[in-house]
Amino acid sequence: MSNTIKLIKKEVIANDTMLFHWENPDGLEFKAGQFGEFNLIEPSESDEKGNSRDFSFVYAPAENKLATATRIRDSAYKQVLKDLPDGEEVEFNGPYGDFSLHKTESTPAVFIIGGIGITPVRSMIAQATIDKTSHDMTLLYSNKTPDDAPFLNDFEAFAEKNGKFTFVPVMTRADSNWNGESGHIDADMLKKYISDVNVPIYYLSGPPGMVWDMREMLIEAGINDDNIITEEFPGY
Repeated sequence: MSNTIKLIKKEVIANDTMLFHWENPDGLEFKAGQFGEFNLIEPSESDEKGNSRDFSFVYAPAENKLATATRIRDSAYKQVLKDLPDGEEVEFNGPYGDFSLHKTESTPAVFIIGGIGITPVRSMIAQATIDKTSHDMTLLYSNKTPDDAPFLNDFEAFAEKNGKFTFVPVMTRADSNWNGESGHIDADMLKKYISDVNVPIYYLSGPPGMVWDMREMLIEAGINDDNIITEEFPGY
């Protein structure tokens, strides 16, 4: 599906991180966890990385809002996007992707997520909470500090509404005021929250290096590779 859609508004939601609210394209239907392609139309500047990027949908289908979030980098695309005026149009294609919550509700889901890799997971957990599915879900969400972590408040709210969802924010560089988990996610931290690590389906999303490290950690902990689903977010 190809549409021209308008930017409704944008906002800063964490350090160097912005949320973009878009008008819904006609007839858009998608699964929680999917993404779209957003093409800038005649941008004021461009570089060799091009005028198109893929972004996951932040909201669940049931929330009936189209939004994307991204870290703002120095690429021409990101700089033009950051300054895009409300009402400006982009070309949208999608939805795409198969990074979505498994159907078997008796099998737990464990999300091990770094930084902006959280966007498709927010959609998945929101949809499961709205649908009141019986999936046991645990999210280990790694950022440098709370100020770097988008959607912390959303996940705290989901955990209050959904007794099947456990939220574990993890900070790698937090100061002494931080009361939660700190350091890097490892097998010991995983086993603290997951009673039998061989049962769940694991979802990994974030920077490629973090995704590779977490996959290696899971395999060394004895997790079957077939139970690991990944989505890499390259830096651009």
